Amino acid sequence: MTAPRDRLVVLGATGSIGASALEVAAELGESIAVEGLSCNRGWRELAALAARWRPRAVTIADEDAWREARAAAAFPAGVPVLGGATGLCELAAMDGVDVVLNGIVGAAGLEATLAALGAGKRVALANKESLVVGGDLVRAAVGGDMLASGRVLPVDSEHNAIWQLLAGRLSDEVRRIVLTASGGPFRRTPAARLGAVTAAEALAHPTWDMGPKISIDSATLANKGLEVIEAHHLFGLPYARIDVTVHPQSIVHGLVEWKDGTLFAELGKPDMKLPIRSALAWPDRAEGPAADLAELGGLTFEPPDLERFPALAIARSAGEAGGTAPAVFNAVNEVAVALFLDGRIGFLDIPALCARVLDAHEPRAVDSLATLMEVDRWARAEALAVRPASSARNR
Repeated sequence: MTAPRDRLVVLGATGSIGASALEVAAELGESIAVEGLSCNRGWRELAALAARWRPRAVTIADEDAWREARAAAAFPAGVPVLGGATGLCELAAMDGVDVVLNGIVGAAGLEATLAALGAGKRVALANKESLVVGGDLVRAAVGGDMLASGRVLPVDSEHNAIWQLLAGRLSDEVRRIVLTASGGPFRRTPAARLGAVTAAEALAHPTWDMGPKISIDSATLANKGLEVIEAHHLFGLPYARIDVTVHPQSIVHGLVEWKDGTLFAELGKPDMKLPIRSALAWPDRAEGPAADLAELGGLTFEPPDLERFPALAIARSAGEAGGTAPAVFNAVNEVAVALFLDGRIGFLDIPALCARVLDAHEPRAVDSLATLMEVDRWARAEALAVRPASSARNR
């Protein structure tokens, strides 16, 4: 048997990104060996994956689920079952691993990203919150230029597109980069109705098949705001040179405008396997399905409506404020999305809550992970304290 080129850990293996990553790993065959897998609570699904992939270790991040799984003796003999945030970091830093694909949802993924980078791994990064919350710490961990180091490989489709388009070119040749947004399920919904939309409607994304958190973020355009902050850290560009356009077909994933006015675009189906494949095969290109231009169809673009979807502007403002402000926006947005999914606040309360807590926060420099964790706790508590009264409107 040919020795694998890369040994892989998949964090968030039971989520949509993790499932796509494992499909790509299967397609890449013997060039990839899956050495570690993690989940949050879904240990039964993780046990099934462990039986299929036979990793060297697994982690269950939720400690109650971890204890339940250990009591059930659900995993193959000889496979260590690690638990909690410490277990995630152990898995991310495990000896003999080359690449850690971080598909964890939310700020919980930051510590594992830092652990992987600290152990010298390459990180295929789908966890945008690692950069939104801890971009300064991640940049320090790789010694400055994130992409030049080859240590951070973007997996978000938009950032992966920009990464491929830049192909190592100098940033002073770039006039701007443009991230595309589908516009979500409410792109044409009248403003007067947005306050009454339901969680089920918000989860019905028109082009992408994603988990619930990112689906709601796409509906509010908060996701694109988070991606603007992520792009700032990844590509080292000021916010004035990072734009967003609404592209309902989700075929163009990103554009680069060079200083001579030329626009380069990356096109492909709305399928996360494409950016995952490019990150896992890097620096090579792996064989993939052919593109059919006729099937891709027409392409349209329009500016985002910041009055109906203010979360994008609120997130950009937090990014421009810098320091701990992006961490506050992210924490409050996570709380607000959970409240909305539970029917306890309305759709428009999500950006309103983010703005309210940000207004109460005085940003300070990010000097350590401990500082970020303290700010994250404060923001979540503040969001719950000032949220609107409970409502049955989304039940």
